[in-house]
Parts: sequence; structure tokens; C-alpha cells
Amino acid sequence: MINNLYKTFVDATRNVFNLMLHLSEVSDHPGEDCKCDDEVDIAVSIVGDLEGEVIYRFPVPTSLNMVNIMSGMQFEAVDDFVTSAISEIANIISGNVLTELSASDLKCDRLPPVQRKPDEDPNKDKEYELKTSCRINTSIGEVGLEIRLNRV
Repeated sequence: MINNLYKTFVDATRNVFNLMLHLSEVSDHPGEDCKCDDEVDIAVSIVGDLEGEVIYRFPVPTSLNMVNIMSGMQFEAVDDFVTSAISEIANIISGNVLTELSASDLKCDRLPPVQRKPDEDPNKDKEYELKTSCRINTSIGEVGLEIRLNRV
């Protein structure tokens, strides 16, 4: 199941990046973390047949590049607008994944995305049955995904 879940998240990320950001060169690196000193972490909680969360790690330069493409405006720093825009990207990816999983009779929903500081993760030590991570590379920077879910 973890391989199918991983593939579903990577495929959804590829599709959203292609449609919203016009990025066609997207590669994934399973098991690799995307951690840097200056990143924006967005957590999307999952409830239903699977429960847990997905953490999207956007390094600041990648975040700014994404929002510049989406809005056509230049941003020099992460502000509420930038955070809102990348939160929406995380939300759309998660929604696409859950739609795909529903075809496998997994009924899940997502809660609104929440920005979280990397050192303020209340669930970092929790045990998860389905746990994987990857680094996704694009021409505008990298993004990290950490999938942490339990079957209910």
C-alpha cells in the first residue's frame, strides 16, 4: 500500500505542478528529505479510512518562485500571500490524492492546511503504519513530501 500511496502523491504533485506552474520536468527521489534552514512547512491532516498528515516542505526560494509564476508578481520574502498560495497548492495536491484513493474504496477527507514551523511538529515522534518521504526536484527548486498515515 505504501508504494501505491507514494506513487499517488508524486503523480498528483507532478500534475498540479504541470497545470498550475507549467513545470514539466519533475523528478522524485524516494526516501530523501528536503530540509533546509529556511523553509515553509505546510501540514495537511487526513481523516477517514486513513488518518495522519502530509507535510509539504517548501524551501523559501522555491516558495517565492512558485508564487511568482502563479501570480505574475515578484515577491522577495514570504508573507501571508505567499503562505496562502503555497498552502493552496498543498491543499489541491492532497485533494487530488484523496480523489484518486477513493477509486480504491478509501474514503478520506482533508482538513485545511496549516503552516507549521519545522521545530514545532507535535507529531514528529508518533508511530505511523504508512510513512514515507521524498524530495521532488523541479526547474524552480525542490519540494519535500513527508507522508505519515495510519489505517483506521
